[in-house]
Amino acid sequence: MIVVTGATGKLGGAVVEQLLQLVPADQVAVSVRDPERVTALRDRGVRVRAGDYADPADSFEGASAVLLVSAPLIGDKQLAAHRSAVAAAVDAGAKRIFYTSHMGANPSSPFPPARGHAATEEMLARSGVAYTALRNGYYATTVPMLLRQALETGELRVPADGPIAWTTHADLAAAIARILIDGNVDGPTPPLTGPAAINMAEVAAIATRVTGRDIRHVAVSDDEFASGLPEFAATMLLGMFAASRDGDFAPADPTLASLIGRLATPLESFLRAALN
Repeated sequence: MIVVTGATGKLGGAVVEQLLQLVPADQVAVSVRDPERVTALRDRGVRVRAGDYADPADSFEGASAVLLVSAPLIGDKQLAAHRSAVAAAVDAGAKRIFYTSHMGANPSSPFPPARGHAATEEMLARSGVAYTALRNGYYATTVPMLLRQALETGELRVPADGPIAWTTHADLAAAIARILIDGNVDGPTPPLTGPAAINMAEVAAIATRVTGRDIRHVAVSDDEFASGLPEFAATMLLGMFAASRDGDFAPADPTLASLIGRLATPLESFLRAALN
């Protein structure tokens, strides 16, 4: 039985849906903080257990494998939650732990989540249980957020950047479900990415084609970009741009496409659906 955490989230929920296309529902369980939010899954035969990252309780009981979707936290709080979940999976006798890491996982990354992913991978390596770190590409859902103001002003004003292999949740969910079933990847996977690494100038060009509005890329200083943003958002986004300049989110890799049996979704296709 495969137990999936974070099943009320965008990625975890999509993984469960993909799993249900591959295995009988009674072979899938979800560990969620509020079971009432997933009554539809229970009605379809999925085993629903109460548990959260910090206190999984008995929600991993009987698991042959656990998918640990990274906790929506940062720093020590995230690592403490992951530590509790990993310990619970080990105590429950899980044969393998799958973890949604990131292609940019790096203990010295300027992007804070990448440091947390690297620390969690190290934690898993010391757990004594087989593990797979799913090195997910950067979520394409970030791009519409970055374009929000540009769609009004005609200027995509962002710091100096490097190419990013933008990747959709839907593609990642399909690939992760396949890896969960096959269970034959030890340690970090190759990067699971979209088909091309694209910089902000190219994003502006794509947005122009997709929307029919003229959107120009303008490089600005970190201070100008961060002005007016909440501190947390500024830290995350400036870290993302700095890590992209270091090449942490590129190049694109063919592994995801091989897992899902088709071309991974191009950013332009994703934006046509997201912006129109």
